[in-house]
Amino acid sequence: MLTYLRKRIISSALPLVVVVVGVFALARLTGNPASLYLPLNATEAMREDFVVRNGLDQPLWIQMGRYFGGILRLDFGTSMRTGQDAADMALRAFPATLQLAGMTMAIAIVLAVFVGSAAALKPNGILDRFASFLSMTAASIPDFWLAIVGIWVFAITLGWVPTSGVAGAAAWVLPVATLVMRPFGALVQVIRGAMVSSLSEPYIKLARSKGATQYRVVGSHALRNAAAPGLTVAGDLTVGLVNGAVVVETIFGWPGIGKLMIDSILQRDFAVLQACVLLTAVAIFILNILIDLGYALLDPRVRPSAGARGRRRARSARRGNPTEIKDPAATGASV
Repeated sequence: MLTYLRKRIISSALPLVVVVVGVFALARLTGNPASLYLPLNATEAMREDFVVRNGLDQPLWIQMGRYFGGILRLDFGTSMRTGQDAADMALRAFPATLQLAGMTMAIAIVLAVFVGSAAALKPNGILDRFASFLSMTAASIPDFWLAIVGIWVFAITLGWVPTSGVAGAAAWVLPVATLVMRPFGALVQVIRGAMVSSLSEPYIKLARSKGATQYRVVGSHALRNAAAPGLTVAGDLTVGLVNGAVVVETIFGWPGIGKLMIDSILQRDFAVLQACVLLTAVAIFILNILIDLGYALLDPRVRPSAGARGRRRARSARRGNPTEIKDPAATGASV
């Protein structure tokens, strides 16, 4: 397990570095921040002083070296817009995004497990066809369109919920309902397919022949074996929510990391943008490691140690060494 975990950490660290370097370089292509932070009648001397004070007069590779040196000292720079520490601004905004993503995925997983399991009980039945239509529709609706329509219908026309903000439970309804559609649709398809496969296995027939109730067959046997693919897809969707809730947070004025990124891009606030990207990338990196670890715990076949033991048993069998073979059927012995 430790070998598997170490390999996953190493393979996931490279994309983290590439993303940080790419964002650092691309942010500089948005233009000179002096044109935003200085008045229109600013003199050339004022512009040069602004550039020097913010370290923008150095070559790009020197700026990048200083930036990575600051990361090692946990110094992410200061916001040009507010004068606050960039890391503090990112850390204050990130919990709002995590709360929104966590609430969304919790609702999506519960609904998808219920709908997908119910649909798998009678494949091609009425409930199965309705669940397939509902899931494909939910997965195909663009988030920005659903957010705008939701504001127009439920906030402006009916006045049931606020248009933006985080004050009160009603403010969560539209953002969560908008974000939950895509993961719900994808998870229903995955869980339904995995459950159909699990319910057709011999151990399910054996459990039913022993008098197991439908609830026990579905909940204790089939759903447990269908959890591995569902966990993988749910993890990927969670990563997408943490990384891609930018549009929804901007539309609903949600004070999360996505909205802060957009504001930083528009204001060319490089330090805050880089801190947001690095924090998001590290969170996704940790989440991917946890997903891989959970998948390895659910399915031992993906562990390198299990594979090594299997290869050793196979080599021993080819050499004719019966002491390495634990299955009596493999040696032709009667049980």
